[in-house]
Amino acid sequence: MASGLKKAAQKNDALVRLLGVTKMYKQPDNYDIRVLDDITLDIQPAEFIALLGPSGSGKSTLLRIITGLAAPSYGTVLYRGRPIEGPNPRAAMVFQSFALYPWLTVQQNVELGLVAKGVEPEVRRKRAIELIDVIGLNGYEDAFPKELSGGMRQRVGFARALAVDPELLCMDEPFSALDFLTAENLRSELLDLWLESKIPTRAVLMVTHGIEEAVYMADRIIVLSKNPARIVADLENSLPYPRNRKAPEFVQMVDQVYKIVTGWDDEEEEEDLTTATSAIPSDAQELEERPRLKPIPYGHISMLSGLMELVLDRGGHDDLYRLGAELFLEVDDLLPVTETAELFHLAEVKEGDLFITDLGRTFVEGDINDRKAIIREQLRDIPIFRLIQRVLVTKANHAMNKEFFTDILEEHFSVEEAERQLTTAINWGRYADLFHYDTDTEQLYLDEDQTEERQPEELPQES
Repeated sequence: MASGLKKAAQKNDALVRLLGVTKMYKQPDNYDIRVLDDITLDIQPAEFIALLGPSGSGKSTLLRIITGLAAPSYGTVLYRGRPIEGPNPRAAMVFQSFALYPWLTVQQNVELGLVAKGVEPEVRRKRAIELIDVIGLNGYEDAFPKELSGGMRQRVGFARALAVDPELLCMDEPFSALDFLTAENLRSELLDLWLESKIPTRAVLMVTHGIEEAVYMADRIIVLSKNPARIVADLENSLPYPRNRKAPEFVQMVDQVYKIVTGWDDEEEEEDLTTATSAIPSDAQELEERPRLKPIPYGHISMLSGLMELVLDRGGHDDLYRLGAELFLEVDDLLPVTETAELFHLAEVKEGDLFITDLGRTFVEGDINDRKAIIREQLRDIPIFRLIQRVLVTKANHAMNKEFFTDILEEHFSVEEAERQLTTAINWGRYADLFHYDTDTEQLYLDEDQTEERQPEELPQES
């Protein structure tokens, strides 16, 4: 009973509450692409939360909505019980790219938020100098960003965010642009400031693609799926600070999160877009009824081949967390490759382990032509390649401008995503000799052998 009352009290005292938050981006044909779907989440005071998920899963978008830099399409965001309207003055953001003004000194960059708040010059100068000392840049007050290393510039970013005394500190992959040692030092120093209450922040929300980073820093880990993003796991991390990466409990926690991130079921989690409209108002349902192209992962064939060879040499299966650590690959680097292996039926991911299939074994043991033939057959079952093949085979000269396919894909994805999808498709198709691509004319085309191999009447039809 007492536990229930405590939980109820905590829920009422939430710093941030997200209720059914959905974000959609409008396309040129007025079709709305869902990036976030029905996100419901509480952020309590004294929590350090890590937000994990595959690349493109909407983590940064969610962060911007929480800070008030973007508005949800549907749903509600509450800060201390009140709806957020515009940028939240009680929240601050640390960006991945430093985002410093090059013509301002370190001190002037740190003072920016205080200037916007109308703080008196002497007060903001004193506050800036205090924070510059706290983050370890004492003596660099008059230096310009170009005179600083990457780690020093990110320290300025932290100081600028902390200068406004934020209750909620949001960080968007703050260490990803830094070298390993610099990032490691900054992680430890920020964590010390947080744990020793040397900063006024009541809660921290960090977007990251590093599972070890999340387990090392956060006491709560939230995992998102993608296309669109939904919460698939909300884990409490009760490991005591300071955390030892070599401790069995730490490794076990990392492995647990790794299994969740690599093992959530696309088919189960991704509802059919023609029927999954329960979270969308009826006036948007008509736009959801037409078939949509499913995105392909961004795996490189050369990296896929090397990974398959390595795993087969180890008996045909291996633990993905251990494999990623050995290859110095974060989950965002490894996931596209394992997803590609699964898409081609070369491997399966189960409980965080990668298992080579019989077809995968044939792929690894074959020569380059055998491998190309296997990939070519797999591509013919993927909708985006059926589309490209159908257009090229039926066109009189068996050629089509890349822009034509880009325009089609932009009906299904954002402009940036459409370009990435087509670039990946062209790379795969060229490798498998399914079609050719001329970089000068930017045309996809078939040669004589390819047109003879696939006649229009043989093309598979969309279901």
